[in-house]
Amino acid sequence: MHQAIVALKRGELVVYPTDTLYALGADVFNESAVRRVFKVKNRSFDIPLPVAVASFNDIKSVAFVNDVAKRLAEQFLPGPLTLILNKKSSISDIVTGSLDKVAVRVPKNDIALELLSKFGPLTATSANVHEMKTPQDAKGIKKQFKDGDIAIYLDSGKLNSLPSTIVDITDKTAKIIREGAITKSDILDAIRHE
Repeated sequence: MHQAIVALKRGELVVYPTDTLYALGADVFNESAVRRVFKVKNRSFDIPLPVAVASFNDIKSVAFVNDVAKRLAEQFLPGPLTLILNKKSSISDIVTGSLDKVAVRVPKNDIALELLSKFGPLTATSANVHEMKTPQDAKGIKKQFKDGDIAIYLDSGKLNSLPSTIVDITDKTAKIIREGAITKSDILDAIRHE
């Protein structure tokens, strides 16, 4: 864990486990580190990167939180839910593909939560080369990247879960962008029951 934090502080990239798959992590406040994520993934700069944080309170450091976000967070976070919220100016346009919103999640994984609580917000894009299948283990991920692309792999064995459910709540209503581990009806029930 200590080595991963040191690497992140140096602007290097780490692979870390989440509650769904492995993520490629960079310091979201370090623009050159974020650019490296796009470069090693061979991903276009206009495709936004999701951000992972350690707690619901930490979401407030990167995005504006509304009542719908609070309700969904109380019910599902930490967990496989990604909230799209209006971003704060602390988050660079490089992270969000120049959009004024940011996708944020709190993964329910002890290693991820420890890393995020000790370091701070990280990119949470899948640990793969763009448009290639995301491997379920660190060994498979290493095969996709070049030597030197990733400083540290926090290996947690094989991960295989449904992706997170993505909900856009920028206009205070819930628009489901991708149904994943949490069903659409669960999301709607959580919003209805105040």
